[in-house]
Amino acid sequence: MDSVGATGISPVTADEVAANADAFGGLLHACVQAGASINFVLPFGAREATAFWTEQVLPPMRAGVRTVWAARDGGRIVGSVQLGYALQPNQPHRAEVTKLMVHPDHRRRGLAKALMTELEGHARRQGRSLITLDTRTGDAAERLYTALGYVSVGVIPGFCLDPYGSGRLDSTTVMYKAL
Repeated sequence: MDSVGATGISPVTADEVAANADAFGGLLHACVQAGASINFVLPFGAREATAFWTEQVLPPMRAGVRTVWAARDGGRIVGSVQLGYALQPNQPHRAEVTKLMVHPDHRRRGLAKALMTELEGHARRQGRSLITLDTRTGDAAERLYTALGYVSVGVIPGFCLDPYGSGRLDSTTVMYKAL
């Protein structure tokens, strides 16, 4: 695969996630192994990665409060992103990006940008006018989000453990984008 054009990006149903939980788990596992700060620390096993999808992602999908997209290359899941919808009565206009992941073997090809473009288009069609997210301060993802028009509102120091299990606390940058 030379570019994002060779990859299909589409929303997936809860049934598709359930049927492909091991593949989605494999994506998560590979990203965490490569140092992605997406809520997990090493050691982190494949079973834990699959359990995340079945226990943490499927319930909100089935409840209609989360949408998931997958990027595929030759049928293999190589990227994903999630959009969670605010449930508070005073926030029907808001949504939150979670778990933007691109397999380490498929990075630097425009997949993350393409996934975010799909997510943002969907959010607009759903009447969402504000998207929020947080990302480890200084990561490549922070630069990507800035390039996509997200605005940093601040940094929270000591927000999360370093994914390598060193015990170091990393900062997170909170961002938003008005659609």
